[in-house]
Amino acid sequence: MIVGAQLINAVNSNVPGFAGIIIIAVCTFIITLFGYKVVHAYEYWSWIPTFIVFMIVLGVFAHSGDFVNLPMGVGTSELGGVLSFGSTVYGFATGWTSYAADYTVYQPSNRSRRKVFLSTWIGLILPLLFTEMLGVAVMTATSLNDGNNIYQAGYDAAGTGGLLGAVLFPRLGGFGKFCVVILALSIIANNCPNIYSVALTLQVLGRWTQRVPRFIWTFLGTCVYIAISIPGYSNFEAVLENFMNFIAYWLAIYEGIALTDHFVFKRGFSGYRPETYDQPKKLPPGIAAVLAFCCGIAGMVTGMSQQWWVGPIALRAGEAPYGGDVGFELGFAFAAVGYLILRPIELKIFKR
Repeated sequence: MIVGAQLINAVNSNVPGFAGIIIIAVCTFIITLFGYKVVHAYEYWSWIPTFIVFMIVLGVFAHSGDFVNLPMGVGTSELGGVLSFGSTVYGFATGWTSYAADYTVYQPSNRSRRKVFLSTWIGLILPLLFTEMLGVAVMTATSLNDGNNIYQAGYDAAGTGGLLGAVLFPRLGGFGKFCVVILALSIIANNCPNIYSVALTLQVLGRWTQRVPRFIWTFLGTCVYIAISIPGYSNFEAVLENFMNFIAYWLAIYEGIALTDHFVFKRGFSGYRPETYDQPKKLPPGIAAVLAFCCGIAGMVTGMSQQWWVGPIALRAGEAPYGGDVGFELGFAFAAVGYLILRPIELKIFKR
């Protein structure tokens, strides 16, 4: 969202950040209003122009020769930096796990689970690696010492949008601006699954939430992330790092509980009973999961490394004062162990 607004601002500095955010949010809301089929159709085709633009960025930047090899040192400080950056990347990559079922449920029931898994994994890992490596390569150009570093100037002026503008505008002119606009609009495809799943998530909270029309939940979710994005626009890097880390934390805790339940207690897919999903008296009470989640939070707190809090274990994973972020690893481990201990007790008491 914020990156899309930065891209729009890089093309036309007269469009303020909040306007770009609202434009992208409104477009996302319109698409998600029409349900899964429209969302799926949009996602099915929207990657093509985005991929073409990224290939143009790659070609233009490679031809410019402005890639800088920044050798990385070794030591405690670098270890902490790698751990903290890895937590950010993990938080973005693993975000799909919390709502994958909203979309894989539309696969035919006789479709191989292995095929669904592999197609999902390939669809995630290839774009992630490609865009992240391209982003790292372009960002190295900000370290050029030529007295007139257009990359650093562009980044200072409009963040990521200005950096991509510095790659494309001087060499491609108006066509470069068109490419940046396409990239800005590609954020819509990234937002659609998130905001569509917000409504589904809220509707499973209780019977009363199911009675609220889905478009109302979608509208409320849109308003919330607009309210978060506008203040975050001027502090994008700090907001992004903190937000991605927190996503990594809670998803790691969630995955620690879910995977333990799947492999240890349900012993695979045969242990699921889909027909009881809406019958609370036949479902686990969730006490073990909640307490295990609290255990995961304890692990997260001891291992997290943020500007406002550095856990005691995080301090030992890097150089003071920030150490290295191992919050998601510890959150996963604490939650998994906690659930292993608590779930048998819950089963013995409640028999479900």
